[in-house]
Amino acid sequence: MAMFEAENIRDWRDHDVVDPDGKKIGILEAVYVDTGTDQPAFASIRIGIIGRHRLTFVPLDRATVSPAAVRVAYTKGQVKGAPEIGTDGELVATDEPRLFEHYGLAYQPGAGGERQLARR
Repeated sequence: MAMFEAENIRDWRDHDVVDPDGKKIGILEAVYVDTGTDQPAFASIRIGIIGRHRLTFVPLDRATVSPAAVRVAYTKGQVKGAPEIGTDGELVATDEPRLFEHYGLAYQPGAGGERQLARR
């Protein structure tokens, strides 16, 4: 199955998100951009069973897309261990550094202390 770089990752909302082994992690819920570059940086993924959904977050670096799914570069286990929020919640600024740390990524808030991620 051909995978290609996600130009318009937002077009894949409500599609499956899979890990490098093709294991389904959940459904793409929203895209968060890096406020410094305006490039997609993270996705929120709806996981769990109906009635007990929650959102978790995964970096979009090295993510690729096929017609059916978004493939991220992180394993299902790693994503499931990331900070989660309720489906009606919002990633609060104070959780951002923990999220980056979970994936071993450098956290760089804006010069004026602005948060690094913004939902688009």
